[in-house]
Amino acid sequence: MNLESNFKNLFFLITICFSILSFSQNNRNERKIISAVDKFNESAISLLKKAVNINSGTMNFEGVQKVGSLFQKELDKLGFKTELTNGDAYGRAGHLIATRKGKKGPKFLMIGHLDTVFELDSPLQEYTMQNDSIMKGPGVADMKGGDVIIILAMQALSEAGLLDDMSIEIIMTGDEEKSGKPLELSKKDLIDAAKRADIALGFENGDNNPKTVVVSRRGSTDWKLKVSGNPAHSSQIFTETVGAGAIYETSRILNEFYIQLSKEKDLTFNPGFIIGGTTLNPDDNGTGGSAFGKTNVVSQATIVRGDLRAVSLEQLKKAKETMVKIVSENFPNTKAELHFSPGGYPPLSLTEGNTKLLGYFNTVSEDLGFGSVTAVNPRNAGAADISFTSEYVDMAIDGLGLTGGGGDHTINESGNLNTVAMQAKITAVLLYRLVNSKL
Repeated sequence: MNLESNFKNLFFLITICFSILSFSQNNRNERKIISAVDKFNESAISLLKKAVNINSGTMNFEGVQKVGSLFQKELDKLGFKTELTNGDAYGRAGHLIATRKGKKGPKFLMIGHLDTVFELDSPLQEYTMQNDSIMKGPGVADMKGGDVIIILAMQALSEAGLLDDMSIEIIMTGDEEKSGKPLELSKKDLIDAAKRADIALGFENGDNNPKTVVVSRRGSTDWKLKVSGNPAHSSQIFTETVGAGAIYETSRILNEFYIQLSKEKDLTFNPGFIIGGTTLNPDDNGTGGSAFGKTNVVSQATIVRGDLRAVSLEQLKKAKETMVKIVSENFPNTKAELHFSPGGYPPLSLTEGNTKLLGYFNTVSEDLGFGSVTAVNPRNAGAADISFTSEYVDMAIDGLGLTGGGGDHTINESGNLNTVAMQAKITAVLLYRLVNSKL
């Protein structure tokens, strides 16, 4: 055997040895992560119980801030630089922001929210255990459970000595359930964080199934339709001078919306209320009103309010264009105006990066013995804060929170506490592998 062959064989052996050592080290670190999650899981459940028993309905600013302070203390212990922001500019409590700058790997954004739909007048104010694992309570799934999973994953990485390597920004908003206005101020901290990040992870509870993850969410915007016609005695309807009236024109428009758009995959448009007649008295808050009219009078005006949900910005744009065109093709002697609300929740568009990140998440779940994970149907995933990252990050997934219960936004909201440790283990190992390019 010549010198060149000996050198090649030696190089091959050294490469194999380094690969084995690296694999062994990775496995050892992942075992540390798993062990650390188990170590802190009981205290995480206690933290969740404490958080759920604090009313943090969106408009209970004091309660939202109190939950924020509770989580802030936990993140402070882990060396995060934390801040509870002031939300006066957009009429809400503010957000919790926590950051750590690491030495390598992608920059992560982890998203939660502090508020719930359960205000101070809700009959559901404290948690109860339905059995040894199912907790019922306000915000247990949506989404204080997800917030606790974030903290538990950070505790595990810190205990394993791996957190210092990572660049992580955590945003827990105080107005996810009822966004402050204007949205450009309400969501500014979140959008700014997204611009700094490479990967976004959302800890909503998705469709309440631990076997699914959200890779695409539909965006949501509101619309308002105003129609006017010529008031006259009903005997003159359809004549050249009177025309069809406002209610017929409104019916035409809504029917055309249905005919032209209802078959579009993942697109929905819902007229939430309608009033019409001779005179209208809409409520100031845009949620209803009253109308006066008589059966023998051609209707003079109608107002319709609704929402529009689309799975991509392109789909949203095309739907708006179709709706505007339909509205412009009026019946005789009628006029119609369609207005879309500014802002709204953008869609989390399905991207190659999101799909790839789901694949990574699925691999970790399978490796840890939790089984495979698939994508949620976007029709089953409503608007959420992670959607505001869609234009800025390379990869994003949501639905990593506490699952296995049900009844979201109702007095029966619940979650399976066994999923806290499971989701924290998958999350922490995923971050470790992404930082160390194991995937």
